[in-house]
Amino acid sequence: MSPAATPAAAATTPARDFLAPVFAQYPCEVVSAHGVWLLNSRGERVLDLYGGHAVAALGYGHPGWTNALAAQARSCNFQTNAIPMSIRVRAAERLVRFSQLDFTSVFFINSGAEANENALRLALRMTSRPHVAAVEGGFHGRTAAGGAVTWGSDGWYGFPRKPFDVSFMPRGDLGAIAAHVTDRTAAVIVEPVQGLAGAVDLGRPYLEALRRRCDEVGAQLIFDEIQCGFGRVGHPFAANLYGVMPDMITVAKALGNGFPCAALLTCAKVSASLSLGLLGTTYGGGPMACAAIEAVIDAIESEDLLQNVRRVSDCIRRTCIVGPVQAIQGEGFLLGLRTSRPAKQIQAELLEGGILTGTATDSHIVRLLPPFILREEQVELLRDALASLA
Repeated sequence: MSPAATPAAAATTPARDFLAPVFAQYPCEVVSAHGVWLLNSRGERVLDLYGGHAVAALGYGHPGWTNALAAQARSCNFQTNAIPMSIRVRAAERLVRFSQLDFTSVFFINSGAEANENALRLALRMTSRPHVAAVEGGFHGRTAAGGAVTWGSDGWYGFPRKPFDVSFMPRGDLGAIAAHVTDRTAAVIVEPVQGLAGAVDLGRPYLEALRRRCDEVGAQLIFDEIQCGFGRVGHPFAANLYGVMPDMITVAKALGNGFPCAALLTCAKVSASLSLGLLGTTYGGGPMACAAIEAVIDAIESEDLLQNVRRVSDCIRRTCIVGPVQAIQGEGFLLGLRTSRPAKQIQAELLEGGILTGTATDSHIVRLLPPFILREEQVELLRDALASLA
């Protein structure tokens, strides 16, 4: 097309969305947000109980987080990992101390899938074994290794083969563990509370059994706490809640409150296997990401948000088994409302009434992933909305 033809063509060509058509869209265009509230393009307020898919831990417009990012952007917005920066060292120490678990090192990367990819690679390299055991219903990302251990990924996986042998254990079945976790197994990867499956709490006995079996055969236990971790269950991690220490934890989503970042935390044995050049990343551990991580930890600790998550979660459990909700499952602010009608119907009706929620692979689960700042008076809005639904 000649330059002269461009303006006329632009005037007559309908607007086109150049985004890849791979995401189903909610009928709610967000133009701004504050606290736990979204403002849509019609000027209506929407209570956000989905938190950007478990990301917006502090909600929207949090002053400490916003100021920390602005200050770091003015100071130094980025530098390679080959250049030492105190903020990177400080963020790693803060994260380990926040975990209250016996980890000795942190590898910062960009996303949860990337964290899982690196955790699995370390386990395979350490053990020189060909097999990884995962749990039915689990979701671990859309990368080569993460997708390989994701339940039901065959429909979209795309790679011609998986990079290692995989088997899936029935969730909660202690008797099946030994058959899947053997001396061929490099790692077991598990979400302590499964997210996409519908806030399925695997529970202490099952996680303890996985820990014992990994110790017996020398496999690495990886907790994927990308959705359930970093405060969402009302504790630093689900590992704290259940009293089970994994060899590695992967964390993302709430970690940066919307700034893309993730981390792999490793115990002493795994840390001892690391060497120069073994792992790498361009953007992981950038100063902006580290500033975001520090700001989120500061807010969680100074505003007592873990206690708030536990208290308000109890309020949801006490008051929201109303209308079409028959039961509530999950932990903290990773909750599943089991509904008598299809969850997508309930979700649509709640959104029409100004409340945003999620669904799950379980067609009768409405999933709640609210910001950690949610209060009881906002739970009352959910209760009343549910009570009004047939």
